[in-house]
Amino acid sequence: FYETSHELGVSISDFFLGDGSVCYDLGCSTGSLLDRLAKHHHNKRVQFIGIDLEAEMVNYAQTLCQNHSNVEVRCESLIDLELEKADLILAYYTMQFIKPKHRQALFHRIYEALNWGGGFLLFEKVRSPDARFQDMMTTLYADYKLDQGYSGNEIVAKNRSLKGILEPFSRAGNMGLLERAGFVDITTVMKYICFEGFLAIK
Repeated sequence: FYETSHELGVSISDFFLGDGSVCYDLGCSTGSLLDRLAKHHHNKRVQFIGIDLEAEMVNYAQTLCQNHSNVEVRCESLIDLELEKADLILAYYTMQFIKPKHRQALFHRIYEALNWGGGFLLFEKVRSPDARFQDMMTTLYADYKLDQGYSGNEIVAKNRSLKGILEPFSRAGNMGLLERAGFVDITTVMKYICFEGFLAIK
């Protein structure tokens, strides 16, 4: 649901972005969401800032967004990132790659950076609350990938490549991160198998 989640993010941005707003995309990857947002808000004075640690992704995103004068893409680590005041911060499947020991501090900085009434849109792979549900979700997701044409070997290779790199939390774990950072108003905006989108408002 890559396209659907991006469409949803663009629609949600209407509630937060206006003239003078700043919007971050943390872990912006290819810049496709930044490009969509900039086109969608072309009639507003919004500054879009994309951050990614992978130089190749940053170069790709900079090329994709080169015609948007209000889009800046930077190659930086989120662990050391200093955020300016913003009305909307997006993180699509990014926090799950931040080491757990650094994750809470980053959530705190996101909360502090948001203006009052600002939004944090967080999409994450989520673990299930117990082993039985986790087994079911893992099987369902593997079946989904097989239906999309991936081979069993490709699925196993992908899982192996993510060992020690991808560290998803449960829904409760993500809620805990948000709440400890200071967020009170939090809702789920999208859910499919082991993927969930959260919207938190300061």
